Amino acid sequence: MKNYFYVLALLTLISSCGAKSDASDSYDINKPSDSGESIVSASQKVDLENKGVGPIKEVALSEAIDEDLARTGEGLYKQHCTICHKTDAVFIGPPPKDILKRRSPEWVMNMILAPGRMLRDDPLAKELFLEFNGSPMANQGLNQDEARAILEFFRTL
Repeated sequence: MKNYFYVLALLTLISSCGAKSDASDSYDINKPSDSGESIVSASQKVDLENKGVGPIKEVALSEAIDEDLARTGEGLYKQHCTICHKTDAVFIGPPPKDILKRRSPEWVMNMILAPGRMLRDDPLAKELFLEFNGSPMANQGLNQDEARAILEFFRTL
């Protein structure tokens, strides 16, 4: 009798797993919306107007790259960032190559300096968090001069 109940429970479980579902039961996050628009990932969105939230309100970039500052930034990047970022490939976080074609310098520096605040208050930072599997950017405790040096290094990529 006991075996009968186990068999009955197993058959019920198997039959419920094979139940038919309609199209409303599933959602493909990679599928374009029904409106015909293609979905652009957060890491590929271009938003040069958003300055983010944090201490940086204005950054003036000269035409010429400051090679000394970029070298300093490269060292800081290698020391603090390479655990999660590769310069030209997706890793745990997005690659910084060509980041200034998609983000304002202020946004980049605010993300470096105040990633927690950016995640809390900046919609694009929230989208990136979701795109990169809920991996928040770690606050490395850098100061504004160090963040500016890393930004200059990004200009060389």
